[in-house]
Amino acid sequence: MMQTMTHPLTGDTIYRTTHPSGLDILVWPQEGACSAYAVFATRYGSVYNTLPTPNGGTEEVPAGIAHYLEHKLFESEEGDAFRLFAATGASANAYTSFERTAYLFQATDNVVASLDILLDFVQKPYFTPETVQKEQGIIGQEIRMCEDDPGRGVLFNLLQGMYHTHPVRIDIAGTVESISHITDRLLYRCYEQYYNLHNMVLVVAGKITPEEVMAAADRHLKPAPDILPAPFTVDEPNTVLKARVEEAMPVAAPLFYLGLKEPVVQPSAATVAGALLILELVAGKGSDLYSELMEKQLINDQFGTEYFNGPGYGVWLFGGESADPDAVEAAICAELTRLQTDGVDEQRMEEVRRAIYGRLLAELDDATTCGEMLLSNVLDGIPPLGELDAIATLTAQELTEQIRRRIPTEHRTLSVIVPQ
Repeated sequence: MMQTMTHPLTGDTIYRTTHPSGLDILVWPQEGACSAYAVFATRYGSVYNTLPTPNGGTEEVPAGIAHYLEHKLFESEEGDAFRLFAATGASANAYTSFERTAYLFQATDNVVASLDILLDFVQKPYFTPETVQKEQGIIGQEIRMCEDDPGRGVLFNLLQGMYHTHPVRIDIAGTVESISHITDRLLYRCYEQYYNLHNMVLVVAGKITPEEVMAAADRHLKPAPDILPAPFTVDEPNTVLKARVEEAMPVAAPLFYLGLKEPVVQPSAATVAGALLILELVAGKGSDLYSELMEKQLINDQFGTEYFNGPGYGVWLFGGESADPDAVEAAICAELTRLQTDGVDEQRMEEVRRAIYGRLLAELDDATTCGEMLLSNVLDGIPPLGELDAIATLTAQELTEQIRRRIPTEHRTLSVIVPQ
């Protein structure tokens, strides 16, 4: 049965159903849209580093295998899926993150034909010893190039300092050594475990109708066994492993990331909205702290903030370029401590609320943004556009409680890349 939700602010209707195959499908038709965006995703990213064994245990798989599988899935006996998308005029891509793998396209014409290609190739794995070995050289070269990237280095140095055992500390692509152990048989086992349609989501937004999407689903989807992977578990303490990590690389000015380690929380509309509001409140461009750091020339316009979370991890991130990262760290922690002690000012809360709300509403004209927002909502287990409603209703007191509960300033790591 197709469920519908019409959001009072956008006026758009979002359609959602569970296909008989087990796939969760969401469609967001947008009147007047000139393009469509589709994303077919599985709840399988780099942190899922084990497979079940016949005796009821688990075995660890090589780091980087989820990303490796993403690369290989575009290939088939008939050729390359990118070639098929080129024939329809669609722009196709894929990405692997810590908690998901997603296959996507954006198209202005031939949207249904492109959707047919997407649903078809993702369900037809084709791995051979020869093609797997060939890919090792390609991905190995990609890994070596990334090792020279200061931006990537400052992030993964941070995560390796923050986390003791959680696989979020391992680069999504793995290492040259780890991918050398990937085989066609291992790829098939990972595919069978995590690419079950009950573990996957299809989101389509923009120039499309629910009827067109469901017809494509009926053409390509076959019922999958109603078996989900075991829940992700990891033994990870609340403390960080290292308070500071430093590395020298060829950079013009020091790069830094300050990461604060969040206690594991179950995502909700309130936590997603809270993260947006807190980061803007603490160090957004309209904040006193941002102005102060800019005036003291401790940061420049490269400074930014981010919150990301997934199974068993949550990170509050502040970073950019600075001649004195330690001073920036001290200032950010002082501001967080002030907010935890004094609470969030009501007037400032309203200013931030309006700014975030307006920005999000403006972004909803873009099919790609809408599609990715819906996908994140589904994977977080929150209602479609739930964060919009939560932004409108969260109080200053509730936000203060989130800052106190979710951001322990004592559990932090500073990662710095200094010039060689």
